[in-house]
Amino acid sequence: MLVTSSLENIITPNAIALGNFDGLHRGHQRVINSIFKINNPDIYPTLVTFTPHPQEYFTGKKKQLLTPIPEKAKLLEKMGVKQLILLPFDRELATLSARAFVKDILVEKINAKYISIGSDFRFGYQRQGDAHKLQELTAENNIYVNITAEEKIDVNDSFTRISSSDIRRALGEGNLSLAEGMLGRKYTLKGKVIKGKQLGRTIGFPTANLDIDKQKFLPKKGVYKVIVHQNNIYDNQLLGVMNIGDRPTVDGTKTTVEVHILNWEGDLYNKVLEVELLKFLRPEKKFNSLDELKEQITMDCQVALEY
Repeated sequence: MLVTSSLENIITPNAIALGNFDGLHRGHQRVINSIFKINNPDIYPTLVTFTPHPQEYFTGKKKQLLTPIPEKAKLLEKMGVKQLILLPFDRELATLSARAFVKDILVEKINAKYISIGSDFRFGYQRQGDAHKLQELTAENNIYVNITAEEKIDVNDSFTRISSSDIRRALGEGNLSLAEGMLGRKYTLKGKVIKGKQLGRTIGFPTANLDIDKQKFLPKKGVYKVIVHQNNIYDNQLLGVMNIGDRPTVDGTKTTVEVHILNWEGDLYNKVLEVELLKFLRPEKKFNSLDELKEQITMDCQVALEY
């Protein structure tokens, strides 16, 4: 899949899914799946998004993402997207009128023949354009715009709209089942194993310290039951217990992500682990001693095995 932030070397013409798509949740998947229905092999199935996230541009604050660009690209490639265009969201783009965005970007640069968006899509200076405005402007160039209605999920007998912000909220509360229902897959963390303080070895629970993408959204601090995959090998699933937190028992100074793989031995340094979150076991806690911590980790492992 071609990934580019330049409009000078893209493949055209295109059928595009257009939006932010953070999380690639079930609602996003419906928007994207629409572009594969074009029965024309000369038109490229392409996703067009913005980098940085527009909220990041307007607030000046880094936004924690459910799917940073490398993860998003991997998921899109699995779906069958052939091209990922990352439009630089800068002052020039932010001040384009809705009409200019359609004419200069979608028509002249991207050569879009078909556009798929969610019903809440907004574009142009001060978000002046909505989904129906896009239909109106693109009709002048005979471009069809497909508007996908919002996706909902049944939560306690009440249908709730699926959104990236609600997925963040669910993860922040440790509600993995709700997040999984909205995403359509388990939430994952991925990173290279780096050297930590190796305190786990001293109490009989060696851990792999993961170097996670700094833009990746981390769920609630605490202990999780997880499935671990090594180096993109998915037919060898390993059960583990993961801790996300500041390690208050040993006076930790920053948030770390550490995984202990159950009933397994070996060297993981510099290997890439992908961790699927299965169940939130307990919040982070400060213990009075390493012996107390060891006793609790033993119980965590037992709970993970029984669950």
